[in-house]
Amino acid sequence: MSPNYKVFGIDNLIRRGAERNVDVLSKHSIDYYHGDIRSRSDVESLPDFDWVIDAAANASVLAGADGKTSSRQLMEHNLLGTIELLERCKQLSAGFILLSTSRVYSIPPLANLTVQIVNGAYEPVFTGDSNSLQSISRNGINESFSTSAPVSLYGASKLASEALALEYSKTFSFPAWINRCGVLAGAGQFGKADQGIFSFWVRAHRDRKPLAYIGFDGQGHQVRDVLHPKDLTPLVILQMNAGIDSSKPTIINVSGGKASAMSLKQLTHWCDERFGKHPINSNPQPRPFDLSWVVLDHSLATQHWNWSPQTSRDSILAEIATA
Repeated sequence: MSPNYKVFGIDNLIRRGAERNVDVLSKHSIDYYHGDIRSRSDVESLPDFDWVIDAAANASVLAGADGKTSSRQLMEHNLLGTIELLERCKQLSAGFILLSTSRVYSIPPLANLTVQIVNGAYEPVFTGDSNSLQSISRNGINESFSTSAPVSLYGASKLASEALALEYSKTFSFPAWINRCGVLAGAGQFGKADQGIFSFWVRAHRDRKPLAYIGFDGQGHQVRDVLHPKDLTPLVILQMNAGIDSSKPTIINVSGGKASAMSLKQLTHWCDERFGKHPINSNPQPRPFDLSWVVLDHSLATQHWNWSPQTSRDSILAEIATA
């Protein structure tokens, strides 16, 4: 990152283990402020800034519906926090970058996607060069795919944040960019399920903790793609340097894409080869909001920003394995 950037962050540290990141930030000369973005006074007490990257959320797709957190807590963290940041951007004429999610895409058409098993992984069944559903290609789901409800409460909170970010941007003339991310994974995670399946699975397999293929055929054929967070940095810098630029799409997928996609069964095989075989239980009982295949097409980001992920899937997995 350019030395012209001074970076600081705010976190209320309610996620167990998050406090371990404070020392890591300090080593990189990133100032940390203990606070809550839902609190107007906490946000307004921060130093003035030129840009905010909103990466704050209760990121579990089951949040608000699983009895562990309430729907009100979810909306306060994911939506009201965004509103407070947008209000501060309005005051400072600062730019806003939202890290959104693949979970804004409509669940029913994805759940009804026709798939086949190829090399231990689900793969959409295509007729010719396109699926019977629009907005899906062999490269993945693109930005024109439906965002109609239901998308889960988590997905709805992020979709509402997207809409408000764009409305604030247009109304108060400050730049806003929306990056819909696939699964983010790397060494800085703690192997918790709500931090994404890749980190959770690799760490649990390595540490010989119980694992199970849940839902669908109970064989782990469901597929996701994976992206290293450091690959976001060049794109974010490009967006900050661009400011308001109507020639570029405000909403883009930012993902590892097809090249990084793998199934749980394939991930287990990778772990078996690295750590030795580990038994995986099977439970075909479906869970709410589970999907067989979610791979994001980042072609729009490549076309307009000349951006593509640089860290390979195997490099990401190896980093998690040695963390």
